[in-house]
Amino acid sequence: MSEAYQYALWRVVPDALRGEQLNVGVVLYSPRLRFLGAEVRLEEARLLLVAPGLDVETVRAALALRAAVAAGAPDGGELASLPASERFGWLVAPASTLVQPGPVHTGLCEDAAATLAHLAATLVGS
Repeated sequence: MSEAYQYALWRVVPDALRGEQLNVGVVLYSPRLRFLGAEVRLEEARLLLVAPGLDVETVRAALALRAAVAAGAPDGGELASLPASERFGWLVAPASTLVQPGPVHTGLCEDAAATLAHLAATLVGS
């Protein structure tokens, strides 16, 4: 049986004035399937084409923290211990000018992990 889910892309916006952005991850939440997960796919070479000189390690650290929060991992800090619904709310809230969430979208799925993988492959890339 299909259940509802919500997802948002994570984007690197190296220069807000230029408005350029690169999709680097996706977070998916399905309360009925009891699933909150994220997938990060950072292509450093592609990112540096858009923003030469960007501190890629800062971007990596920001994405790693978000992924840890989604997973409820200890290295996600206090946020990782919150209930999944609150973690998802934090993960899709604008909290940084460098790594920004896109709008939240909805859909239906039976397998949240497979849907997350599909969204990452389709919307973020290799």
